[in-house]
Amino acid sequence: MTQDELKQAVAKAAFDYVESKLEDDMILGVGTGSTANFFIEELGKISDRLEGTVASSEETARRLKSHNIPVFDLNSAGQIAIYVDGADESNAHLQLIKGGGAALTREKILAAASKEFVCIADASKMVGVLGEFPLPVEIIPMARSYVGREIVKLGGDPVYREGCVTDNGNHILDVYNLDILDPRQLERDLNQITGVVTNGLFAQRGADILLLGTADGVETRRAEPLS
Repeated sequence: MTQDELKQAVAKAAFDYVESKLEDDMILGVGTGSTANFFIEELGKISDRLEGTVASSEETARRLKSHNIPVFDLNSAGQIAIYVDGADESNAHLQLIKGGGAALTREKILAAASKEFVCIADASKMVGVLGEFPLPVEIIPMARSYVGREIVKLGGDPVYREGCVTDNGNHILDVYNLDILDPRQLERDLNQITGVVTNGLFAQRGADILLLGTADGVETRRAEPLS
């Protein structure tokens, strides 16, 4: 199977999972990225049965609306029942790196506001140790140089993502050369740097379920306990 076929398979599995739990007044959170886009296409099949969604980016909101799916502001939606989104990397504990599409802050907010976080990814995203994918950090623009120097002290190699402005009006540093052995601690350390909005480690609040597309089909994984 091609990578797109794997993404389509996990998107269909996520749709089936959501449909099996669908109730009146249920609000869904929908992520950003190529795998999430396949999920949006599936959701379009039941747009008339959905109470509404909350989007993690302006692009996702546009796609949802193009399928006649209602989009709410999180402040008026309340708690989200299920949040479905992809990942750039996942480990066995379902701690993630996200933010390749620069939507990490809104994605992290939706994950925190959701009862259940369902991650959808193809097998190439599963890793033993997080960090081969550069870790995105959203920053206030005026703090870029300062934050970069502080990240170097933590052992990372930050690179400014040229031409990228987030939906929140901020910039992104992509941090290379990290072996993230303690994702929760690094997530906290990065967020303590003045000028950081948030970072792309989803470790404090990782996924509850990972639907992983493999050559043998879609596997359903739950987090291995931390030692």
